[in-house]
Amino acid sequence: QVQLAESGGGLVQAGGSLRLSCLASGRTLSPYDMGWFRQAPGKEREFVAVVDGSGVRTRYADSVQGRFTISRSNVEKAAYLQMTSLKPEDTAVYYCAASRGVLPTTPLHYSYWGQGTQVTVSS
Repeated sequence: QVQLAESGGGLVQAGGSLRLSCLASGRTLSPYDMGWFRQAPGKEREFVAVVDGSGVRTRYADSVQGRFTISRSNVEKAAYLQMTSLKPEDTAVYYCAASRGVLPTTPLHYSYWGQGTQVTVSS
């Protein structure tokens, strides 16, 4: 079992930055690819970014490419999402998740999820 807990969300003005953290307890994180998803009210949960177990390979949604950076620390059992140049359309609840897949982009391929952290970007 892996338990995940996100933190770092909040209210920020457009153009600002936030850094989200995802801390894990339980098993080691290294076998898992770590992903970030987000869900806005009335919308489906959408892929944001994923990093492989070694922290070397990453994949991003087109909407965040160049603005967001995903990283991880297996020593700290954590994953991070650095978000810059935030836009109002980035407003959502952000979730981290763990998968035994290979850089998966769909929620179906993730086994463990955190409770989410709210990010609100004001215009």
